[in-house]
Order: sequence, then structure tokens, then C-alpha cells
Amino acid sequence: MDENTVFRSPQNPNQETQPNPSQNPTMSQTSQVRQPTAGQPLSPSPSSVAPMPPTPPLQEQGGTPLQSSFPLGTIIKVVIGLFVVLFFAFVVFGLILPRLQKNSSGKAEITYWGLWENSSTMQTAIADFKKRYPSITVNYVKQDIKQYREKLTTRIQNNTGPDVFLFHNTWLAVFSNTLLPIPDNIISKKEFNTSFYPVAQKDLTKNGAIYGIPTEIDTLSLYINAQLFQAAGAEVPDNWDDFIRVARSLTVIDENGKIKTAGAALGTFDNINHAPDIISLLLAQNGADIKNLSATGKSAADALTFYTTFSTGDQKVWDSTLDQSMLAFAKGNLAMYFGYSWDYFIIKAISPDLSFQIHSVPHLPGRDMTIASYWAAGVSSKSKYQKEALLFLAFLAKKETQEKLFAEASKTRLFGEPYSRVDLLEKLKDNTVVYPFVLQAKDATSSFFAGDTYDNGFNSQMNKYLGDAVRSINSNSSTSPETAVSTLSQGVSQVLKQYGQ
Repeated sequence: MDENTVFRSPQNPNQETQPNPSQNPTMSQTSQVRQPTAGQPLSPSPSSVAPMPPTPPLQEQGGTPLQSSFPLGTIIKVVIGLFVVLFFAFVVFGLILPRLQKNSSGKAEITYWGLWENSSTMQTAIADFKKRYPSITVNYVKQDIKQYREKLTTRIQNNTGPDVFLFHNTWLAVFSNTLLPIPDNIISKKEFNTSFYPVAQKDLTKNGAIYGIPTEIDTLSLYINAQLFQAAGAEVPDNWDDFIRVARSLTVIDENGKIKTAGAALGTFDNINHAPDIISLLLAQNGADIKNLSATGKSAADALTFYTTFSTGDQKVWDSTLDQSMLAFAKGNLAMYFGYSWDYFIIKAISPDLSFQIHSVPHLPGRDMTIASYWAAGVSSKSKYQKEALLFLAFLAKKETQEKLFAEASKTRLFGEPYSRVDLLEKLKDNTVVYPFVLQAKDATSSFFAGDTYDNGFNSQMNKYLGDAVRSINSNSSTSPETAVSTLSQGVSQVLKQYGQ
């Protein structure tokens, strides 16, 4: 295969597909921050009293003039004086003293919303932060991933949200008006670009500003059933031609023509974990522009054709009657499975004795890339303690903090969140489970076709259109891949427009 090779149908492995020459401002779901406006109070203008013409004094009995006890001028002076006293009392006690008290104490209490780590794990790192900044208290709250994005959006809009929070790498389009740009004194652009992978530089910056710090990195990787591979004498495929061959050789059909052991989980949508991510992988490697599918329609159609042929025809290796792909793999009924690092714990929980390995995904020649799906931390622009929240964000980005959190998490499970920092890659070299996921990060790209974010919004709407495209090809022979891509392109454009892209 030469460098111009693109995906070709597994049905005809010797016939190459012709190469195609051609790969968020958002509609705000959050309210904008209203900064208090300082204003000068208006001083009352002294009243001008016109001179009164002289009047004859009242006479007492006996001819003595009567004197007024409260002359009008005196009354006016008293009123003005009282107003001035009250005004200055308001300024001093209502405005100045509270600010002086706040500044003199220097204390701040911030809230950090996380998703994966228990409080006991986070508290070890927070304790280190507290030693450095004794006046700042950090309250960590672990949230449930389901409906997290909706809850976060609502709470921020209601001014009851966290100061620091996690967001998915595809959510910058949704939260860019809510996130506080990170100033250079917290982390400079040069430091950010040298510390984190290119995919994070692309995902977490907008108009030159940085909006988040990746707290982990994760990439779509290839899980293989070691026992099935060993029994068949098969080698781990590193390109798609070999992947097709191995998948077919490891597929077992029973006497009724049903798949007993599947060679690989591709082709359908609803019973494949991470189907949006897997299809994104094929689209990206084949040069389709996900944001502009109409301009790269041929590349996108070829990628969808390649994907769907794994579940159609006489040589299919997967179909819609099988279990969810992760469950099938955990049961030993699937030879090759595409997944992320967190899948490891689920698979081991289902089948503790299953022997499997993790490798890089197959590639087209010269197109060594995979899909990244990870989470980043950012500061809310509505935080009352932005300076303190930014200091905590800088702390989370530090090498020592990531190492400590990984070590603490590893006390209760096999490994912590894979390091997001480039300079920590070699620390994982001897970890055969985590290292493959991080090793691919340097060549990773991202896609808003992302599964398992449970956002009920941006990602889920995109995934719905992608799923419809796959189903239309699989269920209706009259729907061509080109037609499916055209419909998909319209749906993607609609969602992008909805979110201001």
C-alpha cells in the first residue's frame, strides 16, 4: 500500500478505492457575566433660598417682639447635614468596611467539581495546595457523569455553580462564554504548548486564549483477546489490510450461520461501544473534514462504506444480533475491541481472568492517528474568587500534582488517570496497560462525534445524525453511502449552527 491508499471495501481486498484529493463561537447555553459597575454617587446640590422681605416682628403684650424658635435657614442646614452623615455612614459601613474586612482576612473558599476521583484521593493533593496557600479552602465535590453537563450549565446560569470544574475536550464550543481565559501569569502559551499534547492545544484554545488544563489524556486503542490470537497464531494488525484478514480468520460461525465468535466489532452502531469514536477514526484517517463533510464527501463516504462492510455480506465479522461489544469482549466472544483506558476496569470487573492486551489502532499508510477523548479543568467566569481558582488550576497542571494523584488513585485501582503532560510519558513506559493509550497521544486528534459524554446536547445530537447514517446504509440498500453522507452533513451543519459554530 502506498501513501495515497484510502479505505477499500473488505469485500474486495484486492481492489483499491480511488483516493479523494481532500479532514466553536457558540450559541451560548450559559449567561454572560455581568461585572459590577463602579459609579460616583451624586452629591446633593445645596438649596438656594431666596431672601425674604423684612416683616414686622410680632408683638407680645407690652410691645416686645416675638423671636422664631426654628428659623428656616437652620432647618435646611440640619436636613443637609443629616443627609451627609447618613450618606457617609452608608459608604463607610456598607461599601468600604466590608471590602477592607474581606481583603484583610484574605480568605477564600472555592468549589471544584470532578468526576472520577474519590474525595480521599483528591484530598491528598488539596492538602499540598493548602500548605502553599493557607488562606484558600478547596471543597471537592465528585459529580455523576450522567446529566453532568446539564447540571453544570444550569448551576452556572443560576450563580450557584462551581469555581473550578471539569469539561470534556469537545465542550469548549458549549462553555467558551462561561470559562475564564487563563492569563499568562498562570500558564503562558509557551509553557502550555510544551507541557501538553498538540490535541489539547487545538481543543482547549480559542482565538489565542487558553480555556482549560487537561487533567488526563486518553486515546482510542485496540484491545485483543490474547488467548484467541495465540490459539490462531495471529499477529496483532497494525494496518487495515491485516486487520481485515485477522478479523475474518478469527470469526467463528455456528451450524446455523450465526456468529459465535466475532473477529472485530465494527459495522453497526447501536451495539458497539464507542461507535462514534471508531467512525471518527476512519473519517480522520481517510482525510474527511468532519466540520465540512460536504467538501470531503467522497472521503467520508468511503470511510462509511469501509465501516459498514464489516457487518454485511457473506464475510461479515459482526452483526446487530450480538451483545454490546464491550460485553462480548469481556465474555471472550470478541477477538478485537476498540476502547479507552477506563474500559479496562469494566472488562476486568466482568471477567477478572480474561487475558487481553492493548495496542495502537491500525492505520492507513502515512496516517498514524487516533481519536482522543479526555477531560480538562477550567475556571468559571462567574467565580467570586477567580484569582484563587486560577491558582488552584495552575496547581492541577503541575507535574508533581499529576504524579501524586496518579499514585493515590493507584492505591485503590490498577492505575490512575493517564498523565496529560508530555514530560510524564516515560514514567509510564513500564506500565503495559496505560502506556499504549498515552503513547498514541502525540498523533491524536479529536472529534465531536464522541460517545459516553452523556451531555444530552452537542455530542448526543451529532451522534444521532451519525447513527442515522450508518443505519440507513445497513438497512436500506437503496441508500448509498454518498446519500447518507449528504444527509449527515446537513445534520452536522444544523448542530454547529445551533451552537454558533
